[in-house]
Amino acid sequence: MVSVSPVIGLLGGGQLGRMMIQAAHRLGLQVVVLDPDPKGPAAQIADDVVVGDYADRAALRALAERAQVFTTEFENIPSASIRFLAQYGPTYPDAASVELAQDRRKEKTLFAKAGIPVGPYITLNSLSDFEIVKRSHFPAILKTAQLGYDGKGQLSVNSLDELSHAFQELGSVPCVLEKKLSLKAEISVVIARNAQGHVAVFPAAQNEHRDGILHTSDVPVTLPQNVVQQAEQYVKTLALKLGYVGVLALEFFWVEDLGLLANEMAPRPHNSGHYTMDACPTSQFEQQARICAHIPLGPTRLQFACRMTNLLGDLWFPDGPNKPMREPDWSQLVPPDDAWLHLYGKTEPRPGRKMGHITQKLGDA
Repeated sequence: MVSVSPVIGLLGGGQLGRMMIQAAHRLGLQVVVLDPDPKGPAAQIADDVVVGDYADRAALRALAERAQVFTTEFENIPSASIRFLAQYGPTYPDAASVELAQDRRKEKTLFAKAGIPVGPYITLNSLSDFEIVKRSHFPAILKTAQLGYDGKGQLSVNSLDELSHAFQELGSVPCVLEKKLSLKAEISVVIARNAQGHVAVFPAAQNEHRDGILHTSDVPVTLPQNVVQQAEQYVKTLALKLGYVGVLALEFFWVEDLGLLANEMAPRPHNSGHYTMDACPTSQFEQQARICAHIPLGPTRLQFACRMTNLLGDLWFPDGPNKPMREPDWSQLVPPDDAWLHLYGKTEPRPGRKMGHITQKLGDA
């Protein structure tokens, strides 16, 4: 495979990788995917595919033979694999940043060191740590320290008895217990930072979740401008502290009495940033590709107010999850004007599975 620009090696074959490949192709770049599924969303359109586990050294070497720069599409790639690839070329993001994002305990410690406030929480590594839990900590959400996303690996608890049962249900693995807060809003900010230290900030998105999964993202947000500016500064501070290169997202809670609190970081393009594909001159995925190819970052201004809505597999089962599957009525789902439909190429709809999204123009920016 010959290319004037570096070939990008992508770890992960899901929809985020697919959308990055689409952006890379528009720039004339080639992408090789490493993924266990040869027919996944990203593999379907990749220039080449290495089929294998993310920890398989033979598969990683095969990827390194085909690519000169490496990136990821989700944060649960083994950090050891990223370190291994770093022997062959730059990795955006680096292993250390991914490792921090994989563990809520390390992540919250990082936020504190960066001066970014977080909500009240307790680390529970074993049953012996339950002694420090008090009634005032409830109601709360128990989250596994590692591997949780889209509402997985977390349970609501209202008492010590419920906490004990939840801890066992989650496998008695290390967890964090986060006190439930009265949220006024949830927002996220996505930035891109290249190897030269240049930063491009995307407009903040205001998010609504249902059952732990992002439902909609509205842009611009309704919060005061000084709050938005503070959120943007926190993300830039975090990127600088990490020496981060790549696309980085930070989720926040807005709590009336406590102000802006960081929830979690994502060292990759973020679901709430999908609106950038249609509403910004440069999408978050194109920024990721530009960073890998050492192309200057593109403009990120909002061209129009919009709403991004996730399309879950439930839409294919309108009569219930145990009833026959049928194609959604797109004429009812997609507005006739100023709306953009993105489907991810997944062949097996399941309830709760992200199958695509719609971006709809709501008005002028």
